[in-house]
Amino acid sequence: MRQVKFTLLFIFVCGFLTPKIFAQTSSQNSDRPITTAVPFLMIAPDARSGGMGNAGVSTSPDAFSMYWNPAKYAFIDKDFGFALGYIPWLRGLVNDINLASVAGFKKFGDKQAVAASLRFFSMGTVQFTNDQGENTIQVKPSEFAIDAAYSRKFSKSISGGVAGRYIYSNLTGGGDPKNDTKPGQSVAADISLYYHKELEIKGLTGSWFDFGFDISNIGAKISYGSSSVKTDFIPTNLRLGPSMTLDIDEYNRLSFGIDFNKLLVPTPPIYKVDSFGQPVVGVIAKGKDPNVSAISGIIQSFYDAPNGISEEVQEVNLSAYGEYWYSKLFAIRGGYFYESKHKGNRQYVTLGAGLRYNVFGLDFSYLIPMAANNPLQNTMQFTLHFNFDQAGKKDKQTSK
Repeated sequence: MRQVKFTLLFIFVCGFLTPKIFAQTSSQNSDRPITTAVPFLMIAPDARSGGMGNAGVSTSPDAFSMYWNPAKYAFIDKDFGFALGYIPWLRGLVNDINLASVAGFKKFGDKQAVAASLRFFSMGTVQFTNDQGENTIQVKPSEFAIDAAYSRKFSKSISGGVAGRYIYSNLTGGGDPKNDTKPGQSVAADISLYYHKELEIKGLTGSWFDFGFDISNIGAKISYGSSSVKTDFIPTNLRLGPSMTLDIDEYNRLSFGIDFNKLLVPTPPIYKVDSFGQPVVGVIAKGKDPNVSAISGIIQSFYDAPNGISEEVQEVNLSAYGEYWYSKLFAIRGGYFYESKHKGNRQYVTLGAGLRYNVFGLDFSYLIPMAANNPLQNTMQFTLHFNFDQAGKKDKQTSK
């Protein structure tokens, strides 16, 4: 059926685009980008981290810590707050795909915090056709995730966090009833740790070291058909890394750090080829069978690469960044994201700026791809922040 072919093509481009769209070749012996369903879960929702090479596991906490490391909420220095984010996504390809986000948090005393967020990914308008190639109906596929988290300090320097997530993915927009498709649904959880240590460095007014650890989207596989068998992995991801912040003086603050990311889903194996050089479906020559459960896939992801440890290392993405604040009011940021050419070949530089005044904050970022004609070119992000202290706390500080 023409509609079936179109649906599969649409899933390939929009549903699995994050890693695949950047792969330059398709040789099964060298290039095996890891693909998952609902890749919008791996798009950074906030412009601050977007301006720092998509790093954020150990940066200072804010409303969007849900995405990076929920354990950070316990160390946030405000009583409650929320943020709004918007990304016009993949402007190098189309002009009607975007991600909108909202996140909020509430502290309870000095040791506990709760948070919630919503991410909505719109894929624009898609035209369906019949068997003769004639236009039939237009649909607007979309996906969203609803999150809730709890964070608590275990000590003066260490906190932990857990998060739950409901995921809904409607790739056909309800417009393909004849081909047995339906929206995909799944649930997932995050576990995270955050380490924050004040440092004493001679000549500096204050500084601290942070380390973050987060495993996100631990959950059930997802299916888009009527079968009860879940077929596609969601993007379970391991993220960890250190950062350091230096208060140079009363007006100048400098932070820098690095994130390491690895998808905890099976690596595509190398299949045996026939006499015509075509892969034989189901017959594995090298590597592991990817048709396993979600938990087995997480464990298997550390040792299943067909080319051994060298390929496992290639599956680790790197994000490095620097951030400068003047008088805690204005920030400039920069970052670099690297992914192996054999695993998707996303490599880009990011720039960003931020403003904080009273309860209000504004962040902006811009992405510069390292290769020409990259679908990520002209990608911009915008985020608004609103942070509040308790009225009683303000009154107490004013009376001193």
